[in-house]
Amino acid sequence: MEDIKFLKRKAAEIRKLLLETIYEAGTGHTGSSLSNTDILTVLYYSVMNVDPQNPTWEDRDRYIQSKGHAVESYWAVLADRGFFPKEELKTFSKYNSRLIGHPNNKVPGVEMNTGSLGHGLSVSVGMALAAKQDYKSYKVFTLMGDGELAEGSVWEAAMAASQYKLDNLIGIIDRNRLQITGSTSDVMSNEPLDKKWESFGWSVVEVDGNDVAELVRVLNGVPKTIGKPTIILANTIKGKGISLAENVAGWHHHVPTKEEYELAMKELSEQLEVLS
Repeated sequence: MEDIKFLKRKAAEIRKLLLETIYEAGTGHTGSSLSNTDILTVLYYSVMNVDPQNPTWEDRDRYIQSKGHAVESYWAVLADRGFFPKEELKTFSKYNSRLIGHPNNKVPGVEMNTGSLGHGLSVSVGMALAAKQDYKSYKVFTLMGDGELAEGSVWEAAMAASQYKLDNLIGIIDRNRLQITGSTSDVMSNEPLDKKWESFGWSVVEVDGNDVAELVRVLNGVPKTIGKPTIILANTIKGKGISLAENVAGWHHHVPTKEEYELAMKELSEQLEVLS
């Protein structure tokens, strides 16, 4: 599944699917989901060892979406991979649906409920440590938002991961530099981000988080250093793939109007045509 053209097409298809899901539900974190779509696509179609027919397989790679609010891209990918029927996406955020506004472990393929920011990396440290103690070879991947890094629990987990030499743990920062109230540099600056992670004992890799080919190369090449956890600083664009949403903080939790939806779907269809 590592053909770059296939992955680019798949990312555009996932963007259409998540946008359709948000528009139908009338709620969702549009900009945040669009920024991490390429990361999720590469993880689930090229990198991670998972089985939709056996989601609790003991030797599967684990994925934790600590950035839980950007769940729509996650639901779209899981549905497309066959963890649950695509038709169920129409129930997103509706009464009695298991597809709620944050990851829910009642859904096959979801390891843990997330949404309270700062918890995902801590749980992932526990999973990675368990793998080491059980002599298992699976990897644990965790996606965090850059705004989430203001949470102190992230850095407690970062210290523990280094202490226990968890080279089977890969953290990914969806570094779109925007959060709900503005830019991360204005709200709570986390720079220099690479030096911070290095000082906590992690191997740091910087990548264009919307470049599928770069993501394939980097994510298939972890761990970067034996005996050290890896952090991938994925520079992304909030709202990526839809020009009217790109780099606009207001699209963090924005449901497109009918006109915006039609323009966005047309743009994504045109991207697919180019890739056909």
